[in-house]
Amino acid sequence: MTERLAFPVFDADNHLYETRDAFTRHLPDEYRGAIDYVEVHGRTKIVVRGQISNYIPNPTFDRIGVPGVQEEYFRTGNPEGKSAREIIGRGIDCPDAYRSAEPRLKHLDEQGLDYTLIIPTLASLVEERMRDAPDMCAAVVHSLNQWIAEEWPFTYEGRLFSTPIISPGLLDKAIEELEWVLDQGARAILMRPAPAWGYQGPRSFALPEFDPFWARVQEAGILTLIHASDSGYSRYVNEWSGTKNEMQAFAEADPFIHAMQVAHREIQDAVTSLICHGTLARFPDLKFALVENGAGWLPGLLKMLDHTWGDMPQKFAEKPSDTFKRNFWMHPFHEEDPQGLIDLIGSDHVIFGSDYPHVEGLANPLSYRDELAGIADDDVAKIMGGNMMKLMGVAA
Repeated sequence: MTERLAFPVFDADNHLYETRDAFTRHLPDEYRGAIDYVEVHGRTKIVVRGQISNYIPNPTFDRIGVPGVQEEYFRTGNPEGKSAREIIGRGIDCPDAYRSAEPRLKHLDEQGLDYTLIIPTLASLVEERMRDAPDMCAAVVHSLNQWIAEEWPFTYEGRLFSTPIISPGLLDKAIEELEWVLDQGARAILMRPAPAWGYQGPRSFALPEFDPFWARVQEAGILTLIHASDSGYSRYVNEWSGTKNEMQAFAEADPFIHAMQVAHREIQDAVTSLICHGTLARFPDLKFALVENGAGWLPGLLKMLDHTWGDMPQKFAEKPSDTFKRNFWMHPFHEEDPQGLIDLIGSDHVIFGSDYPHVEGLANPLSYRDELAGIADDDVAKIMGGNMMKLMGVAA
């Protein structure tokens, strides 16, 4: 058993691995062909709307990468120029603790964690591949949320909090899904940093037409996670590269694609829209946690937003950086310096997330305490758990 810290620890970024029936167990018959699995040269692949996807190399997760195996790669880079396969190495059989809530709770005790958010993994491929079929997308998302509610109850033993997905493409269905997950005890919802796709085409979920949804989110007091996902930005890569590829989580390195990914345009655009399209002026009590998006981009974004405010202050209710510091919480990647983020937005808005058990996360979530060396003890306690407990309404 890992030695426990002197204060409660709340990991804002843990993941589950879906089973093969996660999307289809509750899927209505009219959409039965939306998700399937096929064998290709001895490997199982997921099929979305009749198209084989390589988004995740092993979508059944029967075999998975070793948790945290890329930790050193992200911390120090790749001076030897190894391939992704060389860095990740051989996988392991997927433990039960990554598949369902009861064994995961026991694993939490072994890790010295008190609370965690549990976030889907494969779910991030759905919305982009169903962007022109919003009714189908809503059905698949609801089917997945029903599976999560059964295998990973939205609030489990007051310690595990799984995050159902809300796809905003169709406003009425988004509100209907929100009401359903609230009835099932959800304490947080999950959205991707991407435009909403409906029958009118893509547009921001921060535009006034979505106000009825955000009004209900604010009324419920529920936390909204915006987590890194397939946001459809591969289309920009394709336009610049002259290709027609889908996003792939573990494709071989390409310098142009990598450079675009580390710019984190998706989350910057989502935050910019929420502020500049006025959602946070109309609903100032909304709470957003930016999860697995890094933090290195934030100083430049806030500088740009405040410059825009300086040019047209009449278009804003307040200085954009003040809006951000009120409505957003975020965790830096483990390889980033947390002190800069603390200085920028304050320790009350910095949270801890390990991305466990993903290969790019931390093998030992509690090891993040070492990254906070030199930071005041009270601030460490907030970052490692206190801030998330407050956001989630968890009593100390």
